[in-house]
Amino acid sequence: MICEGFLVKGPSGPLVVPLGSSVVMHCYVDELLPLKGLKVIWVRTDDNTLVHVFQDYESRPDAQYQDYRDRAFFFTDKIKDGNFSLRLENVRAGDKGFYRCKVYTEHESEETLVQIKAVEHLMVSGSNRPISASVGEDITLNCSVDSHIPSEEIDEVSWRKTDKNEIIRVLGFKKNATIRSDESYRGRAEFFTAEIPKGNFSLRLKSVRTEDKGVYMCLVNTGNFSANTTAILEQLGFSFLHIFVLILCFAAFGSALVLSVLWISE
Repeated sequence: MICEGFLVKGPSGPLVVPLGSSVVMHCYVDELLPLKGLKVIWVRTDDNTLVHVFQDYESRPDAQYQDYRDRAFFFTDKIKDGNFSLRLENVRAGDKGFYRCKVYTEHESEETLVQIKAVEHLMVSGSNRPISASVGEDITLNCSVDSHIPSEEIDEVSWRKTDKNEIIRVLGFKKNATIRSDESYRGRAEFFTAEIPKGNFSLRLKSVRTEDKGVYMCLVNTGNFSANTTAILEQLGFSFLHIFVLILCFAAFGSALVLSVLWISE
């Protein structure tokens, strides 16, 4: 049954969308509308930008404003059912704002507003507390990309150590490959490879040395955005095993000294 006197509906509230993801901006009617003379226009209200148009039984990407080309799409096969929702892909920070979905028939028009309230930027988190370790131990410096962005879309992750105004590259990740850096960390610094698809770029540092003490930064770059977190390695001491070995060394040295004195005195 085809009805007139329709009501256009949208989402129940504002949308919060992760940067770079896709979002569906809902716009629909409960009644079937005649396709003849049907026109749907999506417009960005703050600057009156044309996002997408459905007219003459088809989507009209040629009418879109350039910023939405290949990013905004109708669910074309659903339009006959009264679904005029729009899928917006690769969401950008500048997409935040109000959007109007206006539906025209041959006799009347109705509309609804959709708001993208916020676009979440790239977020990187790590450890809140400094890390203490003993010489020779293995430690983990935490770095997690707390966002929707898949690892294959991350341009680069770089672990760096700041040492007396000098930046030392510890380990890197670029184009789905690990990049080795400073010689002093070769064979000792590594990612948890199986965790990378989950956004975990924590650094495992093996056989810690006294000179490893300092501030480390995990820098993440993706598209036009970057974020970082820091980890502090402090209080590098000696493990029980090291102390035990030192005691044995001192004991052996003392015994040798006593024996040498006795030998001389004879």
